[in-house]
Amino acid sequence: MNSKLDILIKNAAELLTCKSLNPKMPKVGKDLANLRIITNGAVGIKNGRIVFVGKTNKAKFSARIIIDAKDKVVMPGFVDCHTHAIFAGSRENEFLKKLQGMAYLDILKQGGGILSTVEKTRKASKEELYRLAIKRFKQIIEYGTTTVEVKSGYGLTFKDEKKILEVASMLEKKLPIDIVRTYLGAHAVPKDLKKEQYIKEVLSSLKKIKQYAEFCDVFCEKGIFTVKETYEILTAAKKSGFKLKLHGEQYNILNSPELAVKLKAVSVDHLDHISEFGIKTLKDSGVIGVLLPGVTFYLNEERYAPARKLINRNVAVAIATDFNPGSCPSFNMQLMITLACLKMKMLPAEAINSTTINAAFAIDRASEIGSLEVGKKADLIILGVKNHNMLPYYFGVNLVEKVIKNGKMIFKKK
Repeated sequence: MNSKLDILIKNAAELLTCKSLNPKMPKVGKDLANLRIITNGAVGIKNGRIVFVGKTNKAKFSARIIIDAKDKVVMPGFVDCHTHAIFAGSRENEFLKKLQGMAYLDILKQGGGILSTVEKTRKASKEELYRLAIKRFKQIIEYGTTTVEVKSGYGLTFKDEKKILEVASMLEKKLPIDIVRTYLGAHAVPKDLKKEQYIKEVLSSLKKIKQYAEFCDVFCEKGIFTVKETYEILTAAKKSGFKLKLHGEQYNILNSPELAVKLKAVSVDHLDHISEFGIKTLKDSGVIGVLLPGVTFYLNEERYAPARKLINRNVAVAIATDFNPGSCPSFNMQLMITLACLKMKMLPAEAINSTTINAAFAIDRASEIGSLEVGKKADLIILGVKNHNMLPYYFGVNLVEKVIKNGKMIFKKK
């Protein structure tokens, strides 16, 4: 390569490529623990793409910007594949109820939970939602996330669901971050409608809202939407051109993983109460199980998703924050890695792969992001630690020193 690079990063103590054995398949089993590390590694970037990955002594290039990553870890930017990051209001009052032992589903029955945020989000203008969200997203970037999935679901009317998705589009145009949009009209049933009426509204909205979202999601849970109702909504969504996701097995065994496989969904998320049959069904299915340890931690519950069992059975897993105002008001993917290790018995390498390449598969973006490979987008972060095991070891702090998105430096720690 004779032309000058835009950026050359060299001398990385560990360059975590996070490559999958098969570029068309997520990492499973033993491969999930393989980060494919290059010591004393280098990355060359030009025109927003990665053009070189290898040892520093092989990187014989000139560059406009040269970054010395000595004693640093260089890795792909985090891919947060499950969030509800656009909303109004906060729910610290519910935090007190949780401390006093009230369960989340009981809070929801009292008009709290999702419905509390729905009320505030409906009242907020598009401009207000944008103003609130842009502050969060700037911090999300600083913590190393370069691609984020955002669900609607706090509007529960066509007008307000559309408003949330439009704000997500506005944010992507303004900020250097990729935002994947998901329609979650079936997040809860609004107070003013019976469930049958609302399901009809969701079904009738699918074709109209398709232009605003790529995925359709349903909260399949006891007291929310049944498996049968979820099947009806997602089948119609698929016919309308949506890719599919679903919340499943968070509190009860409802056989939602089996439904996800049947409908060829991209992911099924939560899985805290997945059954043995559900695990068997997900194995080799191509459906990603997105695990959300921050939710279980914040709700002070004991039962985490059985990550160890899922990995040992060759189920593809990813990790996300589920950032939202009620059950996980955190967008810190580094903290999620620590929780995955401490609470779900994952190895640091497994957790890192689950927040990068496998998370990219969970939003159907693995051909572009999630690993450091020639030809992919130059989305990467530089951490102020010498090896990847230090990432979960130092918890609750931001280890990110630099963030590069599409080949441009978008954050540098002062």
